[in-house]
This record gives sequence, structure tokens and C-alpha cells, in this order.
Amino acid sequence: MADVTIPEKYRDLFNKRAFASLATLMPNGDVQVTPVWVDADNGNVIFNSARGRLKDKNVRRDPRVTLTLIDPDNPYRYLEVRGRVVDITEKGADQHIDKLAKKYLGVDEYPYRQPGEVRVLYRVKPEHVHAYG
Repeated sequence: MADVTIPEKYRDLFNKRAFASLATLMPNGDVQVTPVWVDADNGNVIFNSARGRLKDKNVRRDPRVTLTLIDPDNPYRYLEVRGRVVDITEKGADQHIDKLAKKYLGVDEYPYRQPGEVRVLYRVKPEHVHAYG
């Protein structure tokens, strides 16, 4: 499969406070959708969660996901990325959630950590990209 890239015209969405709707698959095939904070790195989409959450369990079982980002400045402009989670790691996840907290909340440290929570980074390699607006 040829490499799929995010069009330059839509990369700005990753610098805005654009939430993504993350779709994962439940064990019975149902779709589960969760809003997530996102980032991009080397052509991949990155999201962050905590080990043991539903989206964590879903992507460990089936790595196929879809993320849709809607431009907060123009809701008729969006980017859809369909792909697979190609890397799951705890390394750097705490620092990354702090980086996202700065972007989305304007604070230096993620304020919603729970006792015993283990943060996890997920790297999604795009396989199909659709954009509009």
C-alpha cells in the first residue's frame, strides 16, 4: 500500500484546539466513538489515553480506527483519517499529555490524572484520508 499523507492544507488542524472523534471497534463489531485530543508527528496521528480504558482495550484487540477533526473556526471544514494503530507505548506519554493540556486547556500540567493512572500514547498510520472545506 502506498504511503498516505495528510494534505498540507489540513495540517493546521493539529495546531488548533480541534478535538477529534475517535472511532474504535467493540468486540461485537459495534462502533465506539470518543472525543480525544490529538497531535501529529512524522505523518502519523497521535492520541493519548490511560491504560485499561475502553478505547485502549479496543485498539489493542483491533487496531483499525477512524479519527475526524472538525475545524473549531469553521465546522464545515474537517479532516477524516482512517488507519491503524501501529505503536502503543507508555514511554513519553506523561509528557505528551502535558503538552496536549497546554494546547487544549492552556495549563502546563494535565489536571485530570487519577491515582495509579498509566498514560499511553497511540500512533496511527493513515491508510485513507478524506478532507473537506
